[in-house]
Amino acid sequence: MTKESESLESGHGVQVVTPNDEHRFELDEDSLKELLLRDDIKHLPVVLVSVAGAYRKGKSFLLDFFLRYLDKTYNNGDDNSEWLGAPDEPLKGFTWRGGSERHTTGIHLWSQPFKASLPTGEKVVILVMDTQGTFDSNSTVKDNATVFALSTMLSSVQIYNLSQNIEEDDLQHLQLFMEYGRVAKDKMEGKPFQRLQFLIRDWSFPYDHPYGTVGGEQLLKKRLMVREDLHEELQGVRRDIDRCFEQVTCFLMPHPGLKVSTDPNFNGRLSDIDPEFLKCLSELMPMLLAPENLVLKKIGGETVKARDLLNYFRTYLQVFNSDTLPTPTTILEATAEANNTSALLEARAVYDKLMEEAAGASMPYLRDEMLHQEHARALNKAMHAFNAKKKMGGEEMANSFRSQLVKSVEEMFVHLVEQNKAKCMYHMFTTPAVFAVLLVLGYLLSTLGELFGMRLLASLGMCIVFVAVVLLAVWGYTRMTGNMREVGMQLDQIAIQIRAYAPGAAQPKLKET
Repeated sequence: MTKESESLESGHGVQVVTPNDEHRFELDEDSLKELLLRDDIKHLPVVLVSVAGAYRKGKSFLLDFFLRYLDKTYNNGDDNSEWLGAPDEPLKGFTWRGGSERHTTGIHLWSQPFKASLPTGEKVVILVMDTQGTFDSNSTVKDNATVFALSTMLSSVQIYNLSQNIEEDDLQHLQLFMEYGRVAKDKMEGKPFQRLQFLIRDWSFPYDHPYGTVGGEQLLKKRLMVREDLHEELQGVRRDIDRCFEQVTCFLMPHPGLKVSTDPNFNGRLSDIDPEFLKCLSELMPMLLAPENLVLKKIGGETVKARDLLNYFRTYLQVFNSDTLPTPTTILEATAEANNTSALLEARAVYDKLMEEAAGASMPYLRDEMLHQEHARALNKAMHAFNAKKKMGGEEMANSFRSQLVKSVEEMFVHLVEQNKAKCMYHMFTTPAVFAVLLVLGYLLSTLGELFGMRLLASLGMCIVFVAVVLLAVWGYTRMTGNMREVGMQLDQIAIQIRAYAPGAAQPKLKET
């Protein structure tokens, strides 16, 4: 399915991960497939921007400004300076509301992917993720850790939404990923995660550190400094953050204004928001979402495509739905398995495409020898595609998935052989029979013309006989030798078209590959 550029108003948040009453999470695979397997994006590298943090801290509200920037920049091609819109324009996007009770549950993805081009010309797709706020009265510690983990493991840009400051507890919540990073660093290429963006909301000390990137970097440097007087565990967390993320940045945001936090009828109009907050938004959005600043999702050094995300969602949800939080080693093993599965699926797609072009349902019969040659060529290309992908889990796991690929391909080849035989039997009788009937009809016309003295009719009949004989001879040559395959295919099509004029005639349907 391919969709044209859609207006932001027609989009909506799609809940792809839902918590149940037993404190486990359910994956909506159908909704996820509808989004990630669209024909226009499934093959594109992914930029996944997610916001995570405590509940009732304005994550969904902030993400709607992300959506407005993305819509104006990539769907409408507007000048970035005008992306904020009109002063009285309500904010649209993920649903949100004021108050003290949580609103978002589980994990949501915006239903409209944003297609973009990097400065290099590479086409990518941007996805936006909203997550359930942590530390509310309805969630367990494991629930909070699961949502935060899924968000971090799947995103290329994890925005850690914090209130007023970076506290020691906030760093401790990253501990699971730091341990994962330590386990993974010797078994994968590069760092496990791409960008961690600390976003400090309602920053109250601009006289210490100014709003925006400059003040954020000053604060971050101070908070992540490894001092000798710190406990060894706290020193380790700070070192591991740098080891696990390719980029770690910080941005300080002012309070959006009293009307935003106290007016129950506030709908996101710019005129109701503090100008300083809007000024910071104008700095933050391009810093994260401009083409030159987009960050691709990578796992094990391999760029993740939209279709791969489905597999990673399945794998991680299965791991985190256990009775206890998984160990970093378990997460790493699951990641490696999902990584190899993605390589297998991409290699299988290479085989399917090549064999469809050579011997698909719409292609003519292919001699057994040539069919086996095409199969060997396609299998070789598929193997090359599998081997070229960077894989985790070591050679033993790669060999296991390589064997699965061969088995899968061989099963498909059995079907292709049967389909090819069916085409052979059909055309073996249909095409010569049609041309033979033409020959007989031509002979009859010629005889009748001679009998009644109608020279024109007799000449027409002899022409038909001559053409039918030539067609039969050429067709027989292509079948016997396997040469001039395109000509043979055209003759089969001519026979099918001629036969179509016969009442009730129809070509039997062949199973699609």
